[in-house]
Amino acid sequence: MASIDLDKVLDKAWADKSVPEVLAAPVSALKGVSDRQGALLKEAFGVVTVADLAALKYVGWAQALAALDAAK
Repeated sequence: MASIDLDKVLDKAWADKSVPEVLAAPVSALKGVSDRQGALLKEAFGVVTVADLAALKYVGWAQALAALDAAK
């Protein structure tokens, strides 16, 4: 089973929340993402929540390209 240190990826206010709560949270719950950046993601891609960001097809495409490059 995969694990992640939530303190490293979430703002302090969200580090003790459940995964479903975090997925429903605004993207600004992620460490290093400001409210302004969250607003820009909403404007550009319709991303409102952490789950929306995870499901964004462009993120998947970029990850696939990075994995292809790492595998060479």
